[in-house]
Amino acid sequence: MISETQFNKEIDLIITNAIREDVGDGDHSSLACIPESTTGKAKLLVKDEGVLAGVDFAKRVFNYVDPNIEIETLLEDGSPVKYGDVAFYVSGSSQSILKAERLVLNAMQRMSAIATKTNHFVTLLEGTGTKILDTRKTTPGIRALEKWAVKIGGGENHRFALYDMVMLKDNHIDFAGGITKALEKTKQYLSDRNLDLKIIVEARNLDEIKEILQTPGVYRILIDNFNYEDTREAVKLIGDSCLTESSGGINEETVRKYAECGVDYISSGALTHSVYNLDLSLKAV
Repeated sequence: MISETQFNKEIDLIITNAIREDVGDGDHSSLACIPESTTGKAKLLVKDEGVLAGVDFAKRVFNYVDPNIEIETLLEDGSPVKYGDVAFYVSGSSQSILKAERLVLNAMQRMSAIATKTNHFVTLLEGTGTKILDTRKTTPGIRALEKWAVKIGGGENHRFALYDMVMLKDNHIDFAGGITKALEKTKQYLSDRNLDLKIIVEARNLDEIKEILQTPGVYRILIDNFNYEDTREAVKLIGDSCLTESSGGINEETVRKYAECGVDYISSGALTHSVYNLDLSLKAV
């Protein structure tokens, strides 16, 4: 994953762009009927069950819109929540609260859904030693939020983007002329540019596992779309040579069986691309 500094830059960009998109030249609904001097208070009300995420992000949004807004936090990110819980109270300029409302809700609803789903996978993997990973199958423009939510839910982040890790998948291998050529070219490329990037290589069968193992320096082998028996054999072949990761259509029904094959990680795009927003609302009090 990217550095904390870069991650925070991504969050700042998301906030800036989202407010630009939503507010434009002004929140005319609020400007039309609420005097600038009016102050108020609102609560973030939970109307669902799951794992709360996005509280810290909400604080950053409110601070961006109006540094004078005050927030009383009752529930932190990662808290289990149920219908009727109040996550926080926000006080200050009524216009400012309304300007930030939709971005806060949109982000928290999706982040909470992702954290809830991730936490479910984490629970299913308890006792196996296998960790759940996200992927790049994220919503364009808000990847940092979705990967943040995975961490809040107890999962681990895969690479953030194309630039912070090398991942040689089937198309890279085929275009390069095979696994060995792809790895040789990659190692030379990294050396020539003095880049310190980890290398993950996807394997489609056991023969490809054996070929990958002939080239040192691979960080992790992606055991893609293998059945249980072949996954166990792959883990045995790899041993301590590098880390292992299973992927490819793994869901709640199959995730533990793959973990019991002995892999270090399981990646699932479903953590971020197949969730239903948690129901949250911001209500004046």
